[in-house]
Amino acid sequence: MKKGWKTVPLGELCDVLDHKRKPITKRDREAGEYPYYGATGVLDHVAGYLFDETLVLVGEDGAKWASGESTAFAVEGKIWVNNHAHVLRPHRTVLLDNWLIYHLNHSDLTEFVSGLTVPKLNQGCLREIPVPVPPLSEQQRIVGLLDEAFEGIATAKANAEKNLQNARALFESHLQSVFTQRGPGWVEKKLGELCDILDNQRKPITKRDRVAGDIPYYGATCIQDYVKDFIFDEPLVLVGEDGAKWNSGDKTAFAVSGKCWVNNHAHVLRPHRDKITDYWLISFLTHSDLTPFVSGLTVPKLNQGNLREIPIPLPPISIQRQLAETAESLEEETQRLARLYERKHAALEALKKSLLHQAFTGAL
Repeated sequence: MKKGWKTVPLGELCDVLDHKRKPITKRDREAGEYPYYGATGVLDHVAGYLFDETLVLVGEDGAKWASGESTAFAVEGKIWVNNHAHVLRPHRTVLLDNWLIYHLNHSDLTEFVSGLTVPKLNQGCLREIPVPVPPLSEQQRIVGLLDEAFEGIATAKANAEKNLQNARALFESHLQSVFTQRGPGWVEKKLGELCDILDNQRKPITKRDRVAGDIPYYGATCIQDYVKDFIFDEPLVLVGEDGAKWNSGDKTAFAVSGKCWVNNHAHVLRPHRDKITDYWLISFLTHSDLTPFVSGLTVPKLNQGNLREIPIPLPPISIQRQLAETAESLEEETQRLARLYERKHAALEALKKSLLHQAFTGAL
């Protein structure tokens, strides 16, 4: 502990106003303008209020308490708080609200949480949480540094995310323009004219009957397991039959290759590759709204009859390959930006943790 600092239990640093809070069931709430808070934020807006000041709320149950979670947050003005969030009024002559919030959100509070079925940070344990308390001027200095640094980190994250979104939008726009344009030599064919449908070869295996192995076992949208044997051993296209989504942009179709097993929730297609490339077929199905071909309310299903009837715009195979190269190049760039974003996001999160660690050990 840095000289001049001390550690004090939270209960000695705050008034805990939990006795003033009051839950209202959803059916009994009267709609209004005042925020109605729960464990992690605003749940509703109601006609009345319980508090009218600046306070700190901390999740009691229905929250998360690991380091980096938004366990504590500031509120102000007229509000209502239910019984899932503790209500704290810091003694501001010795403790800044933001110092407390930064500390609680940086700390791993799980050791103060009890209950297995319904984990809960009860008031007794809350009061015992140790809080490092430097002089008020030192808190103000450090909080100012953290505020400035975190604002910069938030801006950097937002810029990186915007770049990624722009790249994805460009990719999607390119594909949409490709599928809606028409040129010399374009025709429209039904999917059943362009693919062999191998559904009669697929076979489901119940989980208890599967023999573990290294062969992918595919369902409607992805690998569900690995099994010992295989049904198929060639490049194919799978399309979700049920248990999938069929809106534009959903992973309706995907490629598989090599040895695999497919259950009865995915159609199995072998494209006629002298007429249509796998990439063209997958891209078109993935970026089309196929819901008009889906039947069933309780269990929506793209049955084989409707699958065969899906119309596919088809340029000459040479054009398909050329357009696929352009699209793949854009997709690779999008994926590169996604990897950069993930790395940058991780680095910025690590920087936040490092700054908070320095702040509460007196090294900042």
